[in-house]
Amino acid sequence: MMKCIVGLGNPGKKYEDTRHNIGFMVIDELLRRLNETLSKNKFNCHFTIATIAGEKALLVKPQTFMNLSGEGVKPLIDYFEIAPEDTLVVYDDLDLPTGKIRLRLKGGAGGHNGIKSLIEHLGTKEFKRLRIGIGRPVDRTPVVDYVLQPFSKAEKEEIDRAVQLAADACEMWFAHDFNDVMNKFNQS
Repeated sequence: MMKCIVGLGNPGKKYEDTRHNIGFMVIDELLRRLNETLSKNKFNCHFTIATIAGEKALLVKPQTFMNLSGEGVKPLIDYFEIAPEDTLVVYDDLDLPTGKIRLRLKGGAGGHNGIKSLIEHLGTKEFKRLRIGIGRPVDRTPVVDYVLQPFSKAEKEEIDRAVQLAADACEMWFAHDFNDVMNKFNQS
C-alpha cells in the first residue's frame, strides 16, 4: 500500500516563492531530505515514488495551477490505486497566523480553491490536510494578489521553520497514526 503527499501550488518560475506555493516548498524539502527529484510526469502532475520510514510514498506537485488541482490529482491517485484517505494535501491557509501549521483528518474547502477542486474531483472530503498559515494582508492588498506575492524578509524565517515542521509531520505520518501526528504538531 502506498500513501500520497500532494503539495499545492502554481507551476512556473513566476510563482516559485509565493505564499500560494508553500505546498510545493514542503514537497521540495521532502525531496531534499530523500535526495530525490520529481522525475516523472503524468496527468499534468510532476511526481516521484520514494520511500519514507520503509513505506512507499507518492510525492506530487500538480502542474494545473491551483484552482484546477483536482484535475491532475484524481487520475494520478486512481492510477496508483491510492485511496483519498491515504492522501495528505499540503497547502497555504490565510486564516492561520504566518508559520503556524495545522493538520486535519478531513473537512471542507474553507474558501481555498485548490481544496475545492480536489473535493469536487475526488468526490469526497475524506483526505488529510496539512495547512500552513500565511496570514492575511495587513494593508488593503486584495487576497488574490496577496497569495501570489513572495514572503517578506520578516516572514521568511517563520516560513522556513513551518516548512521544516510540515516536512517532519509528513515523515512522521509514514511511521505513526495520523491522530498521533496531529497531537504532536497541532501543539506547536
